[in-house]
Amino acid sequence: QVQLVESGGGLVQPGGSLRLSCTASETWYNLGWYRQPPGKERELVAIITPGGATNYADSVKGRFTISRDNAKNTVLLQMDNLKPEDTAVYFCFARRAVSTYWGQGTQVTVSS
Repeated sequence: QVQLVESGGGLVQPGGSLRLSCTASETWYNLGWYRQPPGKERELVAIITPGGATNYADSVKGRFTISRDNAKNTVLLQMDNLKPEDTAVYFCFARRAVSTYWGQGTQVTVSS
């Protein structure tokens, strides 16, 4: 069982930035973030492999950057030029083979 602890959500104005952090209890998992906007299904935001390969949702390409520190078992999501449609609960996840583990979720609200 992988434990995930998230931090970094909050309220920001449109065009602003936030950074989400997630620390995992184990190494060598694919790490990333999903988000769930109000009234909508959960959607993949970004994922990074242990080797550093990344993949992003089209809606965040060029604005969000995912990175990881394998020595600290930590994944970061730098979110720039935030838009109101980025408002959601963001969930960190760790995935390997058929197993996926989830963080508790952190609220990101983009509003003026």
